[in-house]
Amino acid sequence: MSTTTTTLTTAPPAKLDVVDTFWPRANKYLMHTGVTPSPVIITKALGTRLYDASGRQILDFTSGQMSSLLGHSHPEIVKVVNQQVAQLDHLLSSMITEPVIELAERLAQVLPSPLEKSFFLNTGSESTEAAIKIAKYYTGKFEIVAFSASYHGLTSGSGSATYSAGRRNGGPAMPGQLAFPAPYAYRSPFKKADGSYDWVTELEFGWSMIDRQSVGSLAAFIMEPILSTGGILVPPKGYLTRMAQECKKRGMLLIMDEAQTGVGRTGQMFAFENEEGVVPDVLALSKTLGCGLPLASVTTTSEIERGCTEAGFLWLTTHLNDPLTAAVGAKVLEIVKRDDYCRKAAERGGQLRAGLLKLQEKYWCIGDVRGRGLLQGIELIANAETKSPGTELGQAVSEAAMRNGLSCNIVNLPGMGGVFRLAPPVTVTADEIDEALGILDHSFDEVLAKRGQSIATV
Repeated sequence: MSTTTTTLTTAPPAKLDVVDTFWPRANKYLMHTGVTPSPVIITKALGTRLYDASGRQILDFTSGQMSSLLGHSHPEIVKVVNQQVAQLDHLLSSMITEPVIELAERLAQVLPSPLEKSFFLNTGSESTEAAIKIAKYYTGKFEIVAFSASYHGLTSGSGSATYSAGRRNGGPAMPGQLAFPAPYAYRSPFKKADGSYDWVTELEFGWSMIDRQSVGSLAAFIMEPILSTGGILVPPKGYLTRMAQECKKRGMLLIMDEAQTGVGRTGQMFAFENEEGVVPDVLALSKTLGCGLPLASVTTTSEIERGCTEAGFLWLTTHLNDPLTAAVGAKVLEIVKRDDYCRKAAERGGQLRAGLLKLQEKYWCIGDVRGRGLLQGIELIANAETKSPGTELGQAVSEAAMRNGLSCNIVNLPGMGGVFRLAPPVTVTADEIDEALGILDHSFDEVLAKRGQSIATV
């Protein structure tokens, strides 16, 4: 594994007085929303690089908020934005435009039949909220099932189907919310005699609990094909197929939330395609589809559209089917397909995973490496024997990585060690992967040496 030295001279330094006043102004005028601000002041983003106020380069291995699929300020995206905002940016929501039709058409062309009917929104929360409402209208039922480590947004319906964060002190959730055991192979209590993950028994137990709790009004199961905020949990082969069968058996719709996995990141256009024959009833996209711009989509079948229309379904927002962001989404799909980024994501993801596995061999505190394509995770532990969660250690390594020039997100959930999410743009190069791995290697070595924990704690 080679390490590339980061050059720190590309962006000009900000004026000192701007830096000195930045945080006082932020503290005075910005409301705290529960998200701890990064201490780094970013002044520019280009490709896979961020630039802070001192001109220092930072590799962005979270693609912004997991969204800048093609990197920051991709020249073709910049061109589309400039052209579209000067010609046709926003209209009355009832006015349909060519960019909107083109995006819907391109989506239908890359999706399996019968998914062909789409509309477009701004955020992931909006898309999952709309998908849940579609399920309720079409089925006439109201119970929604989601994984115990799920994250589908924080609006009323999507937040009620989110179990990984944001559930406390906001009043009651929507009626009919049911949690299902997340497929967490590393820590699942469901094990076979040989110690391997017994996902079939776990899945059957989960459904038995759902059937026991349900009041007979199961509308949908909403899931990510790979749980991202939940800790990069990758269901084993056959899992999604079985889940689709169980939903169909109960007359439920299957909603796939591919906010972070969709549009090529995992090595396939959509992560649910990893299992042949699995086709969701409703697909929600966001993040990657807009390449950093606020664009989300909801796609379903003609039959479900018909049922919703007959039931009086209404979804109307200020930026429903906006032409500006639709033009960007159409260009994103064009580039991903034209430049074969699914294959490239699989190749670069293989390189990243191989490097992470080498780090696991070197550092006792890396308990698990998991993911697919360019969505990879490493879970840290505090004790090699008990596998107790390494939350504080994970935070320390994350902070060290940022100091050393790598931005990588850390997920800290109850009962789970600090999990690094590594999701660089699909445009990332082999050299940039090596550079990031070198920074991670140095950061682990630095933190463990300071703590006197280079040897495993047992």
